[in-house]
Amino acid sequence: MALLDTDPASAPLTSENRRYQRVKVDLLGRYMLEDRREFPCQVINMSPGGLALIAPACGRVGERVVAYVDHVGRLEGLIARIFPSGFSMTIAASQRKRDKLAAQLTWLANRHILDMPEDRRHQRVNDGDQMVTLVLADGAQEQCAIVDLSVSGVAVVSRNRPAMGSTVRVGKAPGRVVRHLDNGFAVEFSRIQNPELLKATISQA
Repeated sequence: MALLDTDPASAPLTSENRRYQRVKVDLLGRYMLEDRREFPCQVINMSPGGLALIAPACGRVGERVVAYVDHVGRLEGLIARIFPSGFSMTIAASQRKRDKLAAQLTWLANRHILDMPEDRRHQRVNDGDQMVTLVLADGAQEQCAIVDLSVSGVAVVSRNRPAMGSTVRVGKAPGRVVRHLDNGFAVEFSRIQNPELLKATISQA
């Protein structure tokens, strides 16, 4: 494996990563090398299998690294390639985590297209790996992983895509479906939620 690549997006990181499409992003974060040194970084492209970031310090190829990326959260993997301004790393994750990452990347790549009101006015809430119960218009219930959350709406990973405009309930918060994502959908709450009570509200069925 070459240790120097002037174009971090020119080649997949691993054979596993070839399954996933890279998405250009502009996300800030921090990363920690094996020696526990921490540095700020900027992620420039990402897939559920790996990411490339601009970084002030690089470890060695094969070294374990932990990254904390805005809007995405904690990611762990190995340095796969080093280039002049940073490095690429693999992402070690379960299939459920990869599905959630795919939905997050779809959301991030299309935020300027979706142009939902909360994209402009309402701060996101760090949801961690929280699951929520969705109650659909026909009364059916489904456990979904949160992709993106704010006081005015939520995006979730789901096999179902209810009709646009259909009513749903996220925990105890009523809303309506406003967007379809590649592997889920987005809900706009019927009213702005109290940010201090939001997590409790959506976790209660």
